Amino acid sequence: MAEKGKKRCSFCGRTEEQVALLMTGMTGYICNECVEQAHNILREEALLPKSDFNMKELPKPKEIKAFLDEYVIGQDDAKCALAVSVYNHYKRLMQRGADDEVEIEKSNIIMVGSTGTGKTLLARTIAKLLKVPFTIVDATVLTEAGYVGEDIESILTRLLQVADYNVEEAERGIVFIDEIDKIARKSDNPSITRDVSGEGVQQGLLKLLEGSVVNVPPQGGRKHPDQKMIAVNTKHILFICGGAFDGIEKKIAQRLNTHVVGYNSVQNKMHIDKGDMMQYIMPQDLRSFGLIPEIIGRLPILTSLRPLDRGTLRNILTEPKNSIIKQYVKLMEMDGVKLAFEPETLEYIVDTAVEYKLGARGLRSIVETIMMEKMFEIPSNGVKECNITKEYAQAQVEKSATIKCAV
Repeated sequence: MAEKGKKRCSFCGRTEEQVALLMTGMTGYICNECVEQAHNILREEALLPKSDFNMKELPKPKEIKAFLDEYVIGQDDAKCALAVSVYNHYKRLMQRGADDEVEIEKSNIIMVGSTGTGKTLLARTIAKLLKVPFTIVDATVLTEAGYVGEDIESILTRLLQVADYNVEEAERGIVFIDEIDKIARKSDNPSITRDVSGEGVQQGLLKLLEGSVVNVPPQGGRKHPDQKMIAVNTKHILFICGGAFDGIEKKIAQRLNTHVVGYNSVQNKMHIDKGDMMQYIMPQDLRSFGLIPEIIGRLPILTSLRPLDRGTLRNILTEPKNSIIKQYVKLMEMDGVKLAFEPETLEYIVDTAVEYKLGARGLRSIVETIMMEKMFEIPSNGVKECNITKEYAQAQVEKSATIKCAV
């Protein structure tokens, strides 16, 4: 017989030692398990609201793209594809649970573009606008279950954490899987060793992308093996994948050269922009690179990001709300210093970035090299103004290169 005076759930009778949480009411108590069961009953009886989205309140595709334009320069095709997919994701969530013969299926996206063209930046920027949980995960750490690395389910663990472990919120979220090209099949040759971080991960991702109920370890499966799993349905989770696919241009060139035989092939070659082969990418090129056909079929929207030309790099340096130059001006402003870059300095930075061929990331590394010495000295010198000339910038870049060569 239980001891008198112990707090008990007024519904199931369990004591506070037998449950994870016991909540106090005016005249009684209720445990977390009874709350969860009551929530499931309400959902089954269709008494809970199906969606809190209103068509009038949703950002339209043009509004989403306009927001992206404030932070990301260029890449209009990728922005349009992203804006339409996110908008359709909202509409699909509004239909969730409704009695409708036409069920809207999700259209996962894959963005292909060389390093520094803005794939991850697009994902981070659109996350600021979204009204659903959003997380960015890295595919490079994923391996098959049982091997060193993270399990596929850890992707949903991150989404649960963003949604404060609210399963219903997580089930309508968006996941951006970065570096998807790093899980490509390593080779077509059979080997005695398993491809645990390549094709094995692709096979594991299939059930997530398509939509199924997955048991997710809320704290990560490796460190806490005895924890209680949380069931998450991925049917309404939108997946956006991005990758550089370094070397895929050769696959595209091979396909374009073999499509037409004879005189027409010479004419077609003249119209091909060899500086931007990514714009001609097709699903079969992804297959040639090492993605399995099943995963390509679950990523129906394929869009490419164009390489950044000199004009675009110049705009990226100063125009966006969080541009690199504005960031350093703000850093100096916090020390009471007015920072300015001469126009010739900006042109030199862009020219150096074009030479490095690292895209927008190259701009930051160059500005960091130029500003390092100033940012070390100025906070202690009491200087109120700082003007960066082309001569000073050139000297700093050359000095940095000399030191690295000597090392």
